Amino acid sequence: MRDTAQASLMTSTEQHDPALPPHRDAQGNFHNPPGAPRVRGTTADWLRFFRDISFGARSLRQPAIPAGHVLDEKTALAQLASFGDQDTLTWLGHACFLIRLDGKTILTDPYLSAHASPVQGFGPKRFAGTGIAIEHLPKLDAILLSHNHYDHLDAVALRKLARNSSQACFVIPLGLKPLIESLGYTNVHELDWGAQHVENGLTVTAVPAVHFSSRTPFDRNRTLWCGFALASQKHRVYFAGDTGWGEVFEHAGRRFGPFDTALLPIGAYEPRPLMQAVHANPEEAVRIGKAMQAQRLVAMHWGTVALTTEPAFDPPPRFLAAASQSGYAPEQAWVMKIGETRVLTGNG
Repeated sequence: MRDTAQASLMTSTEQHDPALPPHRDAQGNFHNPPGAPRVRGTTADWLRFFRDISFGARSLRQPAIPAGHVLDEKTALAQLASFGDQDTLTWLGHACFLIRLDGKTILTDPYLSAHASPVQGFGPKRFAGTGIAIEHLPKLDAILLSHNHYDHLDAVALRKLARNSSQACFVIPLGLKPLIESLGYTNVHELDWGAQHVENGLTVTAVPAVHFSSRTPFDRNRTLWCGFALASQKHRVYFAGDTGWGEVFEHAGRRFGPFDTALLPIGAYEPRPLMQAVHANPEEAVRIGKAMQAQRLVAMHWGTVALTTEPAFDPPPRFLAAASQSGYAPEQAWVMKIGETRVLTGNG
């Protein structure tokens, strides 16, 4: 993607796509599309939630990690190398994937540090590693970032990645360009929902998501959030980012689909009254994949860091059961190990 001999094209990032619902108010704040769920919890529910995740038994111990959940780095690197130039998918935990398409290497939402926090050493801590250390990742052609939360926009990791990939094509939703450039990147492209960036045969389209943004108590919804449609010559990938279920996916599937592979968030969904407006549960994740007309569903946003109150390893069985009930064969619903690489094929 750094071949400047090939032309680069980006649609306008300022004009709203008239085919999508408005999602910015007169004050410049972004909001979810019509039909998105709303938080149903009370102030007491929120206080109880913060008490439980900050001081309860869950906060005092890391969950027991099943054997094989995280590959050792030697195995992970050998497996990645064994597939050569084939199109592949490697899970690095949470919403971070290393994707290989048509010889290009793409990284999504690189949360790769110990804590999802503005200050390392505090806040939610990873209980599972990355499989492959930042220093051993290949040089990147593109980085996709869905929104600005600390478990997705990891400034510590991005500074380290910039040492080797500062010129990577960095695609983000509206409002994040100054921050990303401050971390050392020079090829940064902001997209509104429905806008595209095309570079060296790879097309990235920002698609709607049901979520919110903030990095401080004072900047809520000042920047946009999104998912991404990623298209190469042979494969179409939908990366949902961080999202709850919403009616918008029925339209988005018709507009942007179909997809060969959908990367879907299945964790951080309890307590449901509080989380339904921002995080899909496993059944809703499958519903999103189905609406987006995806042939293969891949679970993400689980098994890495404890953000909410559901048991850490409950999501996968529910995801697989929901996929089966929705007509997906076992080989069409993937629950990967952290560090694992699998080959992508065009038909799921």
